[in-house]
Amino acid sequence: MVTVLDSIVAAISAAGFSFRGAFHPAAGHPTPDDQVSDGTGTVVLIGNVGSSMWPYFEAGRRDEPDALDAWTRRALAELVSDLGTLCNGMVAVHPSDGPPYNPFQQWAMRADCVYPSPIGPLIHPDYGLWHAYRGALLINEVLDLPDPDTRPSPCDSCEDKPCLNTCPVSAFSPGAYDTKTCANHLATPKGEACLAQGCLARGACPVGQGYANIEAQNRFHMSIFRDKYGG
Repeated sequence: MVTVLDSIVAAISAAGFSFRGAFHPAAGHPTPDDQVSDGTGTVVLIGNVGSSMWPYFEAGRRDEPDALDAWTRRALAELVSDLGTLCNGMVAVHPSDGPPYNPFQQWAMRADCVYPSPIGPLIHPDYGLWHAYRGALLINEVLDLPDPDTRPSPCDSCEDKPCLNTCPVSAFSPGAYDTKTCANHLATPKGEACLAQGCLARGACPVGQGYANIEAQNRFHMSIFRDKYGG
């Protein structure tokens, strides 16, 4: 039997994204109930894993500011339109909405099997650090959801923590990230490896190596980061 969630997951995949889990809001947890008239019954997270989304973005991107965010908004608006008859009340929200901003990391830790890593980004037991959250569907209905994945954080059993000692400019330390030093390094010839391969500290994590971003994707993200935080 195909459930409503199955249909939503299939539509998310057809749009080039990855289903990143779902949860039912509960009292005391942050969720923007006021964005859906009758209250949010289910939050479905949408994102990407590795480079699976990249060809869809490349095909649909435009020459515009914040190209990835703009493309994502168009894609999720179309997704909501296509799914409009499936659920009673559905809207898409995005990490860049705000301020105030939606607490996507908190949502992710409720919806998905992810945990804070020593360098900050959430880590997944399969995908490692090569994943992201691009948006969420807020749905009025309380959908049937699968049992949660309760595997522990892979960082708990990682003794060497190579993510903390690989950065060529030592931008990472436990609980801290020197964004300016990192961004300025990317603007130098020595930063070429980070532009092409992505963050070397991120790439040093042994988990999820098979999901690493392709070079074009790395250069896109790292160049934006360099231009935003450097100088």
